Amino acid sequence: MGLQHLSTELLREILDQIESDPEKLISVDRRAYLSQESFKPPPPPDRDQAQTIASFRLTCRRFSDLGAIHQFSRVTTRFSWKGLKRLENIAGQQHLAKHVKKFSYMVPFFYVEGRERVDELLPTLPEGVGLLDVRHFQRKIDEQKEIVQTQEDVRVLNKAISAFTSLQHVQILRLQDQEDAMLINYVRQHDQLNQLVELRWPPACSHSTKTIGLALLASRSPCERFSSPMLSPQSALGAVSDPPTTLNKLAERLTCLELHFDDGTDLDNRMRELSSLSKVVFNAAKNMQAVHIGFPTQRPLTLKLEEIFHNVKWEKLVAFGIQAWRLDADEIIGLARRHREKLRGLRLRDVMLKDGSRWKDVLAYLRNEMIRLDWVSLRRIDYERHFDEQWVLGAEVPDDPPIGSDSDDESDDWEPHDDDADEDDVPNHQNHHADDEDSEPSLDVSDSEAETDEPEQGGDIHFPPLSPDTPASIPWCNCNGHDDTTEVLMDDGVAVTYSQRKFWERWVVGRYCAEHSHK
Repeated sequence: MGLQHLSTELLREILDQIESDPEKLISVDRRAYLSQESFKPPPPPDRDQAQTIASFRLTCRRFSDLGAIHQFSRVTTRFSWKGLKRLENIAGQQHLAKHVKKFSYMVPFFYVEGRERVDELLPTLPEGVGLLDVRHFQRKIDEQKEIVQTQEDVRVLNKAISAFTSLQHVQILRLQDQEDAMLINYVRQHDQLNQLVELRWPPACSHSTKTIGLALLASRSPCERFSSPMLSPQSALGAVSDPPTTLNKLAERLTCLELHFDDGTDLDNRMRELSSLSKVVFNAAKNMQAVHIGFPTQRPLTLKLEEIFHNVKWEKLVAFGIQAWRLDADEIIGLARRHREKLRGLRLRDVMLKDGSRWKDVLAYLRNEMIRLDWVSLRRIDYERHFDEQWVLGAEVPDDPPIGSDSDDESDDWEPHDDDADEDDVPNHQNHHADDEDSEPSLDVSDSEAETDEPEQGGDIHFPPLSPDTPASIPWCNCNGHDDTTEVLMDDGVAVTYSQRKFWERWVVGRYCAEHSHK
Protein backbone atom coordinates (compact mmCIF):
# COMPACT_ATOMS: atom_id res chain seq x y z
CA MET A 1 0.00 0.00 0.00
CA GLY A 2 1.42 3.40 -1.01
CA LEU A 3 1.95 6.32 1.32
CA GLN A 4 -0.92 8.22 -0.24
CA HIS A 5 -3.35 5.51 0.82
CA LEU A 6 -2.53 5.89 4.51
CA SER A 7 -5.16 7.50 6.71
CA THR A 8 -4.84 11.14 7.71
CA GLU A 9 -4.50 10.10 11.35
CA LEU A 10 -1.57 7.80 10.57
CA LEU A 11 0.14 10.45 8.46
CA ARG A 12 -0.20 12.92 11.32
CA GLU A 13 1.47 10.37 13.60
CA ILE A 14 4.35 10.04 11.13
CA LEU A 15 4.76 13.81 10.92
CA ASP A 16 4.73 14.01 14.70
CA GLN A 17 7.71 11.69 14.78
CA ILE A 18 9.58 13.86 12.28
CA GLU A 19 8.80 17.18 13.91
CA SER A 20 6.74 17.49 17.08
CA ASP A 21 5.40 20.57 18.78
CA PRO A 22 6.64 20.59 22.43
CA GLU A 23 3.80 22.87 23.49
CA LYS A 24 1.40 20.02 22.75
CA LEU A 25 3.37 17.77 25.07
CA ILE A 26 3.58 19.98 28.13
CA SER A 27 0.58 21.34 30.00
CA VAL A 28 0.94 24.54 32.00
CA ASP A 29 0.82 22.77 35.35
CA ARG A 30 3.89 20.64 34.57
CA ARG A 31 7.31 21.53 35.90
CA ALA A 32 8.79 21.50 32.39
CA TYR A 33 6.34 24.05 30.98
CA LEU A 34 7.87 27.24 32.32
CA SER A 35 11.38 25.86 32.04
CA GLN A 36 11.15 24.98 28.38
CA GLU A 37 8.81 27.49 26.82
CA SER A 38 8.89 30.74 28.74
CA PHE A 39 12.49 31.80 28.43
CA LYS A 40 13.86 29.65 25.70
CA PRO A 41 14.21 31.27 22.26
CA PRO A 42 12.80 29.34 19.31
CA PRO A 43 15.30 26.70 18.21
CA PRO A 44 16.77 27.13 14.73
CA PRO A 45 15.12 24.91 12.13
CA ASP A 46 16.81 21.56 11.78
CA ARG A 47 18.07 21.28 8.20
CA ASP A 48 17.07 17.64 7.68
CA GLN A 49 13.68 18.01 9.31
CA ALA A 50 12.92 21.20 7.41
CA GLN A 51 13.81 19.57 4.10
CA THR A 52 11.81 16.44 4.93
CA ILE A 53 8.66 18.42 5.71
CA ALA A 54 9.17 20.66 2.68
CA SER A 55 9.62 17.69 0.36
CA PHE A 56 6.58 15.98 1.88
CA ARG A 57 4.46 19.06 1.17
CA LEU A 58 5.49 19.10 -2.50
CA THR A 59 4.04 15.62 -3.09
CA CYS A 60 0.38 16.54 -3.44
CA ARG A 61 -2.25 18.96 -2.15
CA ARG A 62 -3.28 16.64 0.68
CA PHE A 63 0.29 16.27 1.91
CA SER A 64 0.86 20.01 1.51
CA ASP A 65 -2.06 20.76 3.82
CA LEU A 66 -0.93 18.21 6.41
CA GLY A 67 2.66 19.42 6.37
CA ALA A 68 1.63 23.06 6.74
CA ILE A 69 0.18 22.27 10.17
CA HIS A 70 3.72 21.46 11.35
CA GLN A 71 5.67 23.89 9.22
CA PHE A 72 3.70 26.95 10.25
CA SER A 73 2.65 26.21 13.83
CA ARG A 74 5.39 28.56 15.06
CA VAL A 75 6.40 31.71 13.20
CA THR A 76 9.40 33.84 14.10
CA THR A 77 10.20 37.19 12.53
CA ARG A 78 12.68 40.01 13.04
CA PHE A 79 12.11 43.72 13.25
CA SER A 80 13.61 44.39 9.80
CA TRP A 81 12.41 44.98 6.25
CA LYS A 82 13.22 41.39 5.35
CA GLY A 83 11.50 39.99 8.41
CA LEU A 84 8.36 42.08 7.96
CA LYS A 85 8.18 41.14 4.29
CA ARG A 86 8.28 37.46 5.19
CA LEU A 87 5.64 37.96 7.85
CA GLU A 88 3.32 39.73 5.43
CA ASN A 89 3.87 36.99 2.88
CA ILE A 90 2.68 34.35 5.35
CA ALA A 91 -0.23 36.49 6.53
CA GLY A 92 -1.38 36.85 2.93
CA GLN A 93 -1.78 33.08 2.55
CA GLN A 94 -4.67 32.16 4.80
CA HIS A 95 -4.25 28.43 4.23
CA LEU A 96 -0.88 28.81 5.99
CA ALA A 97 -1.61 31.64 8.44
CA LYS A 98 -4.50 29.74 10.01
CA HIS A 99 -2.04 27.18 11.42
CA VAL A 100 0.11 29.67 13.37
CA LYS A 101 -0.17 29.08 17.12
CA LYS A 102 2.95 30.81 18.42
CA PHE A 103 4.46 34.06 17.16
CA SER A 104 7.93 35.15 18.28
CA TYR A 105 9.03 38.71 17.53
CA MET A 106 12.78 39.30 17.65
CA VAL A 107 13.64 42.95 18.22
CA PRO A 108 17.12 44.56 18.11
CA PHE A 109 18.42 47.41 20.27
CA PHE A 110 17.29 50.82 19.02
CA TYR A 111 19.82 53.51 18.16
CA VAL A 112 19.20 56.63 20.23
CA GLU A 113 18.19 59.66 18.16
CA GLY A 114 21.19 61.95 17.65
CA ARG A 115 23.61 59.28 18.89
CA GLU A 116 24.01 57.12 15.84
CA ARG A 117 27.14 58.71 14.42
CA VAL A 118 28.92 55.44 13.66
CA ASP A 119 30.86 57.10 10.85
CA GLU A 120 32.68 59.16 13.50
CA LEU A 121 33.13 56.30 15.96
CA LEU A 122 34.29 53.37 13.85
CA PRO A 123 37.55 54.87 12.52
CA THR A 124 38.72 55.23 16.13
CA LEU A 125 38.17 51.56 17.03
CA PRO A 126 41.24 49.45 17.81
CA GLU A 127 41.94 46.34 15.79
CA GLY A 128 40.88 44.11 18.68
CA VAL A 129 37.25 45.15 18.30
CA GLY A 130 37.06 43.59 14.86
CA LEU A 131 36.43 44.74 11.33
CA LEU A 132 33.18 46.68 11.53
CA ASP A 133 31.77 48.14 8.34
CA VAL A 134 30.38 51.68 8.65
CA ARG A 135 28.06 51.07 5.72
CA HIS A 136 26.58 48.02 7.40
CA PHE A 137 25.72 49.98 10.55
CA GLN A 138 24.37 52.91 8.57
CA ARG A 139 22.01 50.62 6.66
CA LYS A 140 20.71 49.21 9.95
CA ILE A 141 20.20 52.70 11.39
CA ASP A 142 18.38 53.94 8.27
CA GLU A 143 16.23 50.81 8.16
CA GLN A 144 15.25 51.14 11.81
CA LYS A 145 14.28 54.79 11.47
CA GLU A 146 12.29 54.24 8.30
CA ILE A 147 10.30 51.32 9.71
CA VAL A 148 9.29 53.35 12.76
CA GLN A 149 8.53 56.55 10.87
CA THR A 150 6.45 54.87 8.18
CA GLN A 151 4.77 52.57 10.74
CA GLU A 152 5.38 49.66 8.42
CA ASP A 153 5.78 47.36 11.41
CA VAL A 154 2.39 48.47 12.75
CA ARG A 155 0.71 47.75 9.42
CA VAL A 156 2.28 44.31 8.95
CA LEU A 157 1.76 43.22 12.56
CA ASN A 158 -1.91 44.16 12.39
CA LYS A 159 -2.30 42.18 9.19
CA ALA A 160 -0.44 39.17 10.57
CA ILE A 161 -2.13 38.99 13.96
CA SER A 162 -5.52 39.26 12.26
CA ALA A 163 -4.61 36.43 9.89
CA PHE A 164 -3.33 34.16 12.68
CA THR A 165 -6.79 32.96 13.67
CA SER A 166 -5.42 30.09 15.81
CA LEU A 167 -2.81 32.18 17.63
CA GLN A 168 -2.28 31.14 21.26
CA HIS A 169 1.09 32.56 22.32
CA VAL A 170 3.01 35.77 21.58
CA GLN A 171 6.63 36.15 22.64
CA ILE A 172 8.91 39.22 22.42
CA LEU A 173 12.63 38.44 22.33
CA ARG A 174 15.65 40.70 22.48
CA LEU A 175 17.92 40.31 19.48
CA GLN A 176 21.58 41.23 19.39
CA ASP A 177 23.84 40.25 16.52
CA GLN A 178 27.57 39.81 17.00
CA GLU A 179 28.56 43.15 15.50
CA ASP A 180 26.07 45.11 17.62
CA ALA A 181 27.31 43.29 20.70
CA MET A 182 30.92 44.21 19.94
CA LEU A 183 29.99 47.83 19.38
CA ILE A 184 27.89 48.06 22.56
CA ASN A 185 30.60 46.50 24.70
CA TYR A 186 33.25 48.85 23.36
CA VAL A 187 31.11 51.96 23.89
CA ARG A 188 30.27 50.87 27.44
CA GLN A 189 33.97 50.65 28.21
CA HIS A 190 34.51 54.21 26.97
CA ASP A 191 31.84 56.51 28.43
CA GLN A 192 32.92 59.49 26.37
CA LEU A 193 31.85 57.65 23.22
CA ASN A 194 28.20 57.62 24.37
CA GLN A 195 27.89 61.03 22.79
CA LEU A 196 28.55 59.46 19.41
CA VAL A 197 26.73 56.13 19.54
CA GLU A 198 24.22 54.65 21.96
CA LEU A 199 22.02 51.59 21.57
CA ARG A 200 19.28 50.99 24.14
CA TRP A 201 16.85 48.18 24.78
CA PRO A 202 14.05 50.05 26.66
CA PRO A 203 12.81 52.09 23.66
CA ALA A 204 12.96 49.01 21.44
CA CYS A 205 11.07 46.93 24.00
CA SER A 206 8.51 49.71 24.53
CA HIS A 207 7.86 50.13 20.83
CA SER A 208 7.50 46.43 20.11
CA THR A 209 5.31 45.77 23.14
CA LYS A 210 2.96 48.59 22.24
CA THR A 211 2.65 47.62 18.58
CA ILE A 212 2.02 43.97 19.45
CA GLY A 213 -0.54 44.89 22.11
CA LEU A 214 -2.47 47.19 19.79
CA ALA A 215 -2.45 44.54 17.06
CA LEU A 216 -3.85 41.95 19.47
CA LEU A 217 -6.64 44.31 20.49
CA ALA A 218 -7.49 45.48 16.98
CA SER A 219 -7.71 41.92 15.67
CA ARG A 220 -9.61 40.53 18.65
CA SER A 221 -7.03 37.78 18.60
CA PRO A 222 -7.70 34.53 20.50
CA CYS A 223 -4.13 34.74 21.86
CA GLU A 224 -4.06 33.96 25.58
CA ARG A 225 -0.36 33.62 26.43
CA PHE A 226 2.30 36.32 26.52
CA SER A 227 5.97 36.01 27.42
CA SER A 228 9.15 38.03 27.24
CA PRO A 229 12.50 37.02 28.73
CA MET A 230 14.01 40.53 28.74
CA LEU A 231 11.17 42.93 29.38
CA SER A 232 12.13 46.49 30.26
CA PRO A 233 10.18 48.08 33.13
CA GLN A 234 10.20 51.32 31.15
CA SER A 235 8.33 49.65 28.31
CA ALA A 236 5.65 48.50 30.71
CA LEU A 237 5.44 51.97 32.25
CA GLY A 238 4.33 53.28 28.88
CA ALA A 239 1.13 51.31 29.30
CA VAL A 240 0.18 53.28 32.42
CA SER A 241 -1.01 56.14 30.21
CA ASP A 242 -3.24 53.83 28.18
CA PRO A 243 -6.96 53.74 29.00
CA PRO A 244 -7.71 51.16 31.72
CA THR A 245 -10.19 49.43 29.43
CA THR A 246 -7.37 48.68 26.99
CA LEU A 247 -5.32 46.85 29.60
CA ASN A 248 -8.38 45.12 31.00
CA LYS A 249 -9.34 43.69 27.63
CA LEU A 250 -5.87 42.27 27.08
CA ALA A 251 -5.56 40.93 30.63
CA GLU A 252 -8.98 39.26 30.58
CA ARG A 253 -7.84 36.97 27.79
CA LEU A 254 -4.63 35.86 29.45
CA THR A 255 -4.23 32.35 30.81
CA CYS A 256 -0.41 32.46 30.98
CA LEU A 257 1.95 35.35 31.66
CA GLU A 258 5.69 34.78 31.77
CA LEU A 259 7.94 37.81 32.18
CA HIS A 260 11.55 38.33 33.14
CA PHE A 261 12.37 41.96 33.87
CA ASP A 262 15.82 43.36 33.36
CA ASP A 263 17.25 46.83 33.82
CA GLY A 264 20.75 48.10 34.36
CA THR A 265 20.00 50.35 37.33
CA ASP A 266 17.44 51.01 40.04
CA LEU A 267 15.24 48.02 39.28
CA ASP A 268 13.45 48.29 42.63
CA ASN A 269 12.16 51.82 42.02
CA ARG A 270 11.24 51.06 38.43
CA MET A 271 9.19 48.08 39.53
CA ARG A 272 7.61 50.09 42.33
CA GLU A 273 6.41 52.55 39.68
CA LEU A 274 4.73 49.61 37.96
CA SER A 275 2.77 48.66 41.06
CA SER A 276 -0.45 50.40 40.00
CA LEU A 277 -0.22 48.82 36.55
CA SER A 278 0.32 45.33 37.91
CA LYS A 279 -2.70 45.78 40.14
CA VAL A 280 -4.91 46.61 37.16
CA VAL A 281 -3.56 43.74 35.06
CA PHE A 282 -3.60 41.05 37.73
CA ASN A 283 -7.07 41.91 38.96
CA ALA A 284 -8.43 41.82 35.44
CA ALA A 285 -6.71 38.53 34.57
CA LYS A 286 -9.43 36.29 35.97
CA ASN A 287 -8.50 33.33 33.76
CA MET A 288 -4.84 33.09 34.74
CA GLN A 289 -3.53 29.52 34.94
CA ALA A 290 0.24 30.02 34.96
CA VAL A 291 2.32 33.02 36.10
CA HIS A 292 6.06 33.54 36.23
CA ILE A 293 7.69 36.86 37.16
CA GLY A 294 11.47 36.97 37.33
CA PHE A 295 14.42 39.32 37.82
CA PRO A 296 18.19 39.08 37.30
CA THR A 297 19.84 36.47 39.50
CA GLN A 298 22.60 38.83 40.58
CA ARG A 299 20.14 41.61 41.53
CA PRO A 300 17.21 40.09 43.45
CA LEU A 301 14.25 42.41 43.88
CA THR A 302 13.70 43.74 47.40
CA LEU A 303 10.07 44.86 47.09
CA LYS A 304 7.38 43.14 49.10
CA LEU A 305 5.72 40.36 47.13
CA GLU A 306 2.31 42.03 47.37
CA GLU A 307 3.64 45.31 45.96
CA ILE A 308 3.52 43.44 42.66
CA PHE A 309 0.73 40.90 43.22
CA HIS A 310 -1.62 42.96 45.46
CA ASN A 311 -3.16 39.96 47.26
CA VAL A 312 -4.84 38.87 44.06
CA LYS A 313 -6.29 35.37 44.05
CA TRP A 314 -6.54 33.58 40.71
CA GLU A 315 -9.21 30.93 40.93
CA LYS A 316 -7.76 28.90 38.04
CA LEU A 317 -4.05 29.17 38.88
CA VAL A 318 -2.22 25.82 38.69
CA ALA A 319 1.42 26.96 38.30
CA PHE A 320 3.22 29.91 39.86
CA GLY A 321 6.83 30.98 39.68
CA ILE A 322 9.07 33.82 40.82
CA GLN A 323 12.78 34.33 40.34
CA ALA A 324 15.38 36.43 42.17
CA TRP A 325 13.51 38.01 45.09
CA ARG A 326 14.38 38.85 48.72
CA LEU A 327 11.39 37.83 50.80
CA ASP A 328 10.12 36.96 54.25
CA ALA A 329 8.77 33.46 54.77
CA ASP A 330 5.30 34.81 55.55
CA GLU A 331 5.09 36.43 52.11
CA ILE A 332 5.58 33.11 50.33
CA ILE A 333 3.22 31.31 52.68
CA GLY A 334 0.56 34.00 52.21
CA LEU A 335 0.55 33.71 48.42
CA ALA A 336 0.57 29.91 48.59
CA ARG A 337 -2.33 29.95 51.07
CA ARG A 338 -4.52 31.91 48.64
CA HIS A 339 -4.04 29.25 45.98
CA ARG A 340 -3.85 26.09 48.08
CA GLU A 341 -6.97 24.48 46.54
CA LYS A 342 -5.66 24.26 42.96
CA LEU A 343 -1.94 25.07 42.78
CA ARG A 344 -0.03 22.09 41.42
CA GLY A 345 3.38 23.60 40.75
CA LEU A 346 5.47 26.22 42.58
CA ARG A 347 8.81 27.61 41.40
CA LEU A 348 10.86 29.69 43.87
CA ARG A 349 14.03 30.22 41.92
CA ASP A 350 16.89 32.33 43.32
CA VAL A 351 14.65 33.40 46.22
CA MET A 352 16.55 34.67 49.27
CA LEU A 353 14.94 34.62 52.70
CA LYS A 354 15.58 37.66 54.88
CA ASP A 355 16.92 37.58 58.43
CA GLY A 356 14.38 36.17 60.85
CA SER A 357 12.83 33.81 58.28
CA ARG A 358 13.53 30.10 57.89
CA TRP A 359 13.04 27.89 54.87
CA LYS A 360 11.79 25.06 57.06
CA ASP A 361 8.71 27.13 57.92
CA VAL A 362 7.92 27.66 54.24
CA LEU A 363 8.51 24.02 53.40
CA ALA A 364 6.42 22.74 56.30
CA TYR A 365 3.46 24.84 55.16
CA LEU A 366 3.79 23.65 51.58
CA ARG A 367 4.00 20.02 52.66
CA ASN A 368 1.16 20.10 55.17
CA GLU A 369 -1.31 22.53 53.60
CA MET A 370 -0.84 22.53 49.81
CA ILE A 371 -3.18 19.67 49.06
CA ARG A 372 -2.74 19.64 45.26
CA LEU A 373 0.96 20.41 44.99
CA ASP A 374 2.69 17.97 42.62
CA TRP A 375 6.08 19.65 42.34
CA VAL A 376 8.18 22.44 43.76
CA SER A 377 11.38 23.91 42.31
CA LEU A 378 13.90 25.49 44.71
CA ARG A 379 16.82 26.03 42.37
CA ARG A 380 19.54 28.19 43.97
CA ILE A 381 17.43 29.31 46.92
CA ASP A 382 19.44 30.68 49.83
CA TYR A 383 19.48 33.09 52.74
CA GLU A 384 19.94 36.79 52.07
CA ARG A 385 22.94 37.25 54.33
CA HIS A 386 24.84 34.32 52.80
CA PHE A 387 24.04 35.56 49.30
CA ASP A 388 25.34 39.06 50.10
CA GLU A 389 28.49 37.68 51.72
CA GLN A 390 29.27 35.79 48.54
CA TRP A 391 29.07 38.98 46.53
CA VAL A 392 31.23 40.90 49.01
CA LEU A 393 33.84 38.18 48.65
CA GLY A 394 33.63 38.48 44.89
CA ALA A 395 32.22 35.01 44.43
CA GLU A 396 29.66 34.36 41.72
CA VAL A 397 26.37 32.71 42.61
CA PRO A 398 27.10 29.02 42.02
CA ASP A 399 24.80 27.18 39.67
CA ASP A 400 23.70 23.64 40.27
CA PRO A 401 26.18 20.97 39.13
CA PRO A 402 25.93 20.23 35.41
CA ILE A 403 24.21 17.11 34.25
CA GLY A 404 26.55 14.15 34.28
CA SER A 405 29.00 15.65 36.76
CA ASP A 406 30.12 13.73 39.81
CA SER A 407 28.07 15.97 42.08
CA ASP A 408 24.91 15.72 40.03
CA ASP A 409 22.43 13.64 41.97
CA GLU A 410 19.48 14.14 39.65
CA SER A 411 19.29 10.45 38.85
CA ASP A 412 17.79 9.91 42.29
CA ASP A 413 15.11 12.55 41.90
CA TRP A 414 11.43 11.91 42.33
CA GLU A 415 9.78 12.96 39.09
CA PRO A 416 7.78 9.89 38.04
CA HIS A 417 6.56 10.85 34.55
CA ASP A 418 8.35 11.87 31.38
CA ASP A 419 6.16 14.92 30.96
CA ASP A 420 7.10 16.06 34.46
CA ALA A 421 10.77 16.26 33.55
CA ASP A 422 12.60 19.52 33.19
CA GLU A 423 14.11 21.02 30.11
CA ASP A 424 16.99 18.67 29.52
CA ASP A 425 14.77 15.63 29.82
CA VAL A 426 12.38 16.93 27.18
CA PRO A 427 13.34 16.05 23.60
CA ASN A 428 14.71 19.00 21.67
CA HIS A 429 11.88 19.17 19.15
CA GLN A 430 12.91 21.44 16.30
CA ASN A 431 10.03 23.54 15.08
CA HIS A 432 10.26 25.11 11.65
CA HIS A 433 10.08 28.88 11.57
CA ALA A 434 8.20 30.38 8.71
CA ASP A 435 10.25 33.56 8.75
CA ASP A 436 12.92 31.63 6.87
CA GLU A 437 11.01 31.57 3.61
CA ASP A 438 10.04 34.22 1.11
CA SER A 439 7.37 32.08 -0.49
CA GLU A 440 5.37 29.08 0.52
CA PRO A 441 7.46 25.94 -0.10
CA SER A 442 10.81 25.09 1.46
CA LEU A 443 12.56 26.80 4.34
CA ASP A 444 15.78 28.54 3.45
CA VAL A 445 17.79 27.36 6.44
CA SER A 446 21.04 28.48 4.84
CA ASP A 447 20.11 32.12 5.38
CA SER A 448 23.21 33.62 6.98
CA GLU A 449 21.16 36.11 8.96
CA ALA A 450 19.20 33.31 10.58
CA GLU A 451 22.42 31.55 11.58
CA THR A 452 24.17 34.52 13.15
CA ASP A 453 21.41 36.47 14.91
CA GLU A 454 20.43 34.91 18.20
CA PRO A 455 17.84 36.28 20.62
CA GLU A 456 19.13 36.91 24.10
CA GLN A 457 17.75 34.89 26.96
CA GLY A 458 16.72 36.42 30.23
CA GLY A 459 15.33 33.74 32.52
CA ASP A 460 18.01 31.08 32.29
CA ILE A 461 15.27 28.63 33.14
CA HIS A 462 17.14 25.34 32.92
CA PHE A 463 16.69 22.11 34.80
CA PRO A 464 18.40 18.68 34.80
CA PRO A 465 16.45 15.51 33.97
CA LEU A 466 14.31 14.25 36.80
CA SER A 467 13.45 10.55 36.89
CA PRO A 468 14.56 7.85 39.34
CA ASP A 469 16.89 5.12 38.13
CA THR A 470 15.33 2.60 40.49
CA PRO A 471 12.03 1.12 39.24
CA ALA A 472 9.07 2.45 41.24
CA SER A 473 7.97 -1.11 41.92
CA ILE A 474 11.07 -1.75 44.08
CA PRO A 475 10.90 -0.16 47.55
CA TRP A 476 13.84 2.03 48.48
CA CYS A 477 14.28 4.38 51.37
CA ASN A 478 16.60 7.27 52.14
CA CYS A 479 14.43 9.26 54.53
CA ASN A 480 16.09 8.23 57.79
CA GLY A 481 13.09 6.53 59.26
CA HIS A 482 10.27 8.36 57.52
CA ASP A 483 10.68 11.54 59.59
CA ASP A 484 7.80 13.97 58.95
CA THR A 485 9.18 16.69 61.17
CA THR A 486 11.18 19.66 59.88
CA GLU A 487 14.22 18.43 61.80
CA VAL A 488 14.99 16.10 58.92
CA LEU A 489 15.53 19.17 56.72
CA MET A 490 18.63 20.21 58.71
CA ASP A 491 17.91 23.86 57.96
CA ASP A 492 20.51 25.93 59.84
CA GLY A 493 19.10 29.29 58.73
CA VAL A 494 22.49 30.26 57.30
CA ALA A 495 22.88 28.72 53.84
CA VAL A 496 21.29 26.13 51.56
CA THR A 497 23.40 23.52 49.78
CA TYR A 498 22.57 21.84 46.51
CA SER A 499 21.93 18.45 48.11
CA GLN A 500 19.68 20.07 50.74
CA ARG A 501 17.43 21.81 48.27
CA LYS A 502 17.09 18.64 46.17
CA PHE A 503 16.00 16.71 49.24
CA TRP A 504 13.68 19.56 50.25
CA GLU A 505 11.94 19.44 46.87
CA ARG A 506 11.18 15.76 47.39
CA TRP A 507 10.22 16.18 51.03
CA VAL A 508 7.65 18.91 50.31
CA VAL A 509 5.63 16.72 47.97
CA GLY A 510 6.09 13.60 50.07
CA ARG A 511 8.27 11.81 47.54
CA TYR A 512 11.55 11.77 49.40
CA CYS A 513 11.54 7.99 49.17
CA ALA A 514 9.52 5.45 47.18
CA GLU A 515 8.67 3.35 50.22
CA HIS A 516 7.10 6.12 52.29
CA SER A 517 5.69 8.39 49.60
CA HIS A 518 2.30 9.73 50.63
CA LYS A 519 1.34 11.54 47.40
